[in-house]
Amino acid sequence: MALAEGLLFGGNQLVGHWFTPIVWTGYILFVDALVYKFSGRSLLMTDRLEFVIIAVISIGGWWLFEFYNAPRFWKSDLELWWHYHNLEPNLLLRRVGYDWAFATISPAMFETAELFAFTVFQRQTSRATLKFSKAVLMMMTFAGLAGAIVPLVFPSEWFAPVVWLSFILLLDPVNALRGQPSISNDLAWGDWHRLWALLAGGLVCGVLWEFWNYWALTKWTYTVPFFGNVKIFEMPVLGFLGFPPFAVECWVMYIFLRSLLASKRTSLHLNGGDIYVRVREETADDISLPKQSAT
Repeated sequence: MALAEGLLFGGNQLVGHWFTPIVWTGYILFVDALVYKFSGRSLLMTDRLEFVIIAVISIGGWWLFEFYNAPRFWKSDLELWWHYHNLEPNLLLRRVGYDWAFATISPAMFETAELFAFTVFQRQTSRATLKFSKAVLMMMTFAGLAGAIVPLVFPSEWFAPVVWLSFILLLDPVNALRGQPSISNDLAWGDWHRLWALLAGGLVCGVLWEFWNYWALTKWTYTVPFFGNVKIFEMPVLGFLGFPPFAVECWVMYIFLRSLLASKRTSLHLNGGDIYVRVREETADDISLPKQSAT
């Protein structure tokens, strides 16, 4: 990160154009080392395959959001919220840059959230429970489905907040009803650790995204109707409110897709506050565990 910053401000054109993926790769290495120091395990040290899975899901997830940003086949004049500048002219290299940068999004947020889970929020005791009935979970799912469809059918610059919330409402109840790790089940047991860690991780990464983007040569800017001229770096100030739920949204998408990859005899296992999945084979002892311990 320090080397990239030094070369950027020293006028290095190559680093300036590839600054975003370079600096975020450095950030992931740095935070992963801290997570390993505090927990004795981390994605890059002990769960490398899971890191690859998260990175691939991260690429696919952000291409989905790119489709929302330019729903008519990514035509530049139809981008709704963010716009890229000074892109690599070679289309193959540009795609490499896109995918490299996109691959860092979820790993960066999850590593940061994991760091918060093992430090700031580790000693927090359980708080009040928030239980959702099956009917409420179903209603949340239908609301999320509507929120996911409407911005594609009726593209509008006003729907940015809907996109950052709809997949939480759509997929987290589905994860809960399928018996997979979910924020809904966490809150039902009074466990707020994972939620707070994800929100904090999203906010920290959001600030850093905008901070590093501001000076990069290849960068993005925004056009949104919500106080769009009142900015911190390139981001309209209200846009920073979207980063915490964005981390939760990426997490519920990851859990949903990750559960589809698991075999029928394999269960997704997350201890309280853990962010990423460690897969283990179910045993007879697991069947007899109380429901709270199993989740």
